[in-house]
Amino acid sequence: MIDFSEVMQRIKTLLSSKIKKDKILDKDIALALDIDPQNFAVIKRRQRIPFEAIAYFSKKHKISMNWILFAQKPKNLT
Repeated sequence: MIDFSEVMQRIKTLLSSKIKKDKILDKDIALALDIDPQNFAVIKRRQRIPFEAIAYFSKKHKISMNWILFAQKPKNLT
C-alpha cells in the first residue's frame, strides 16, 4: 500500500529544492498540486493520495510519478 506521508515527504523534497524554502508547509504542497488548502487538509486527514493532482504535478515538473509514489528511480524524466 502506498503511504500518504512518504508520498508527501517526497513532494516536500522536490518543493524545497525548487522554491528554496527550508520549511515546506501543507499550504505549499496544496498550491503546488493545485488543490485548495482546505481541501488538502481533508485529504491529509483521510490519508487519501490525490493521484490526479500528482499526475499533473509530475508532468509539469518532468518528475517520474513512480518516483513520487513508490520511490522508484529515475527521479527525472528525459
